[in-house]
Amino acid sequence: MILISKYLVPRGYLGMTIYPFMFLKTEALKDNIVLLNHEKIHLRQQIELLVIPFFIIYITEFLFRLLQYRNWHLAYRNISFEREAYTNEKDLDYLRLRSFWAFKSYF
Repeated sequence: MILISKYLVPRGYLGMTIYPFMFLKTEALKDNIVLLNHEKIHLRQQIELLVIPFFIIYITEFLFRLLQYRNWHLAYRNISFEREAYTNEKDLDYLRLRSFWAFKSYF
């Protein structure tokens, strides 16, 4: 389910996914198929990890990457879940062909 909220999506980001919701900053972003595919990849990741473990791993890995890179953006972009989503967001067949727990190969 897609919801529009410029207040829930953090500044500097266009979308955010918290199963089962996809939050977008503006209504116009509903037409951005690359962004929607990116967020759908996160939905799949969250389903595979039963949501709560996904966020525990996501936050833990982000904190580790932040210590590693000492740069917020670089830490965020190197979270394994984000690496998978950014690498495959333009491949609209990716989710159909994606193997279970594919994010593991991005650690």
